[in-house]
Parts: sequence; structure tokens; C-alpha cells
Amino acid sequence: MERLKMSREERAKQFMPFAALKGHKKALEEKEKPVVEKMELSEERAEELSFQLSQIRKNDMITVVYFQNRDYLKITGMVSKIDFQSRYLKIVNVKIPFRDIYDLSADQTTHIHHLE
Repeated sequence: MERLKMSREERAKQFMPFAALKGHKKALEEKEKPVVEKMELSEERAEELSFQLSQIRKNDMITVVYFQNRDYLKITGMVSKIDFQSRYLKIVNVKIPFRDIYDLSADQTTHIHHLE
């Protein structure tokens, strides 16, 4: 029985079904990320953050470090909404619950006043 020689393209086609595992690589990368535990804030730090939040107004430029999906993320942007009743802050389109905020800082033009 004679073996037919395949062109390079034909051989490559044999492996095309594996391309269906597109999300597989991303899933593996996600698994490789270390799991980060949410850090508990001291009572003093929680009070300080609460005070800072009370000073923020819509359209202020701020930077927030917050916990989401087993990781800490940092975002800088304009406050599009702050809801004290529902206890969340929205920077552009990112909604951040107050309980997930770890750190907060404002642009120099923003009016967050620190107690000295």
C-alpha cells in the first residue's frame, strides 16, 4: 500500500479542530493566577475610607484599589455615580461596592479633605 504525501496545508488542516479550544488557553492562564484573599481593613482604616468616600462628588477624578474576582484591581477615572444608600461607587461604567474598596486617592483637583 502506497502512502500519499500530504501538502503542508493538508497536514495543518488535521490540527484545525484543536483551534476550537480558543478559550482553553485563557482558562489555563486564569487558573495559573494566584488566588488572593480579601484583606480585612482595620477599624481605623475603614473609618478613614468612609470619610474619604463622604467627600467624593460626581465628576471627581479618583483612583480606587478594589477587590474583585480573587484579585485586587486599580482603576483611575471620573466618578459617574456615588450611591450612599446602596453603598457603591461607579467610575465611568465600573460599579464598585464600598465593601470591596481597599484604597482610594483623589486627583489634586478633587476636593477630598484629609483630617490632620
